[in-house]
Amino acid sequence: MPKVYLLGAGPGDPGLLTLKAKAVLETADVVVYDYLANKSFLDFCRPDAVIHYVGKKGGDHTLPQDQINRLLVEKAKEGKVVARLKGGDPYVFGRGAEEAEELLDAGVSFEVVPGVTSAVAAPAYAGIPLTHRAYASSVSFITGHEDPTKPGSAHDWDALAKSASTLVFFMGVKNLPEIARNLMAAGRPGTTPAALVRWGTTCRHRSLAADLASIAEKAQAAGFAAPSLLVVGEVVRLRDRLGWFEKRPLLGKGVVVTRSREQASDLVRLLSDQGACCYEFPSIAIAPLADDAPVRRAGRELASFDWVIFTSANGVAHFFAVLAAEGLDARTFGQARVAAIGPATEKALGERGIRADFVPERFVAESVVEGLLGLGVAGKRVLIPRARQAREVLPEKLAEAGAEVTVLPVYETRPADQDPGEILDAMRAGEIGYVTFTSSSTVDNFFAKIPPETFREFTPGVQCAVIGPITARTLANYGFTPDVSAEEFTIPALARAIADHAARENEIRP
Repeated sequence: MPKVYLLGAGPGDPGLLTLKAKAVLETADVVVYDYLANKSFLDFCRPDAVIHYVGKKGGDHTLPQDQINRLLVEKAKEGKVVARLKGGDPYVFGRGAEEAEELLDAGVSFEVVPGVTSAVAAPAYAGIPLTHRAYASSVSFITGHEDPTKPGSAHDWDALAKSASTLVFFMGVKNLPEIARNLMAAGRPGTTPAALVRWGTTCRHRSLAADLASIAEKAQAAGFAAPSLLVVGEVVRLRDRLGWFEKRPLLGKGVVVTRSREQASDLVRLLSDQGACCYEFPSIAIAPLADDAPVRRAGRELASFDWVIFTSANGVAHFFAVLAAEGLDARTFGQARVAAIGPATEKALGERGIRADFVPERFVAESVVEGLLGLGVAGKRVLIPRARQAREVLPEKLAEAGAEVTVLPVYETRPADQDPGEILDAMRAGEIGYVTFTSSSTVDNFFAKIPPETFREFTPGVQCAVIGPITARTLANYGFTPDVSAEEFTIPALARAIADHAARENEIRP
């Protein structure tokens, strides 16, 4: 049934999108979104959904409001389910009510899905509670950018100045000197604590505290611009004590993730949790084999092997996908024992009903072979499902130790078709702090897109973070030494190493 959903996207942190809004995005035929809505929300949309970006950035509207209204009506009358994604909450200075009235007048069914408003979330991330028994028992939300066609100001500055409420001004940076002047002229002391929060809850989050008399001057000196909230009131005194988000070591630092899109999510999540602005720049793409007949045959003969060694979660996923296509499952392993190189591979097996018999302490060929020899792999039949392009060290060393080894390609890696323009622009702007490399292939394919001589222009400002000595050696082939190396060869360890490195740098800088 056609309908328009007015969705609140929240203040920017993807975790603050409501479950209901996510469910609507997953089913909508058409999605219309604003500048302030986090683009990562579009990942929830159906692949065939039609996406319309309508701007609304600081008055610079890609599509004027009347045309947005017309678009919503037209798409609904075409029989579509439309998700209108708006930053914050649709009914809190979001013009959602105007859109709802337009839909109602046109006879279009609509529903409102409230969102977490930035007026609450941004100060909370900055350590500023809007109410507190010792400081304020009420809060007022005020637009700092009134309709210029209205005669005079709709604000009762005397009432606002004399109120004990916390005052939260939306879109107030442009008129900040006037707001402060009006409040003080109406009797609000210039010593009243005030704060600005810019890009609240996102990786670009910044806050600034001062008194009301000096906040405009300090904001200009610090380069504060829209989108920012202004908070005025005694609760701002708690910012230094309760602030938590700005203590994250990677806050505001750009980190390039070069893993394939299928693999990137874990690293992106771990880095984002530490405040990083993640740029996904997959240098490799994972693809199934054009001919999987050998994999199907191996699946049917799996019980004839003594050991099956999985070297990656990708290998597990693609091997089991072929098994499923053959109508097979974990039972086909029979008495074969299973080894998993790394916790992610072990987890992937566990999710498919296989408990690994062996997981090496160190994820390099020598350690794997040593452990398997202790378990009697010599003279045994060993199957290694893996990528078509992979190092031969493990099968060669197992063969040298007396094992009968069968290497089974189950997927392949290809250079990703990724335009480096966004990454290069971000590097030129000084927005990138780290580039991560999780395998030799990510190194090779990264430098195929961004030549070493070009990358060298941005170092040492842009630093390299790697997993394992093999990746480090490949990086050295291009003339670069890792600035950060994970002690354990895992994604969580790499994220921790980057966060620790950034924390040390933050301590060193004045």
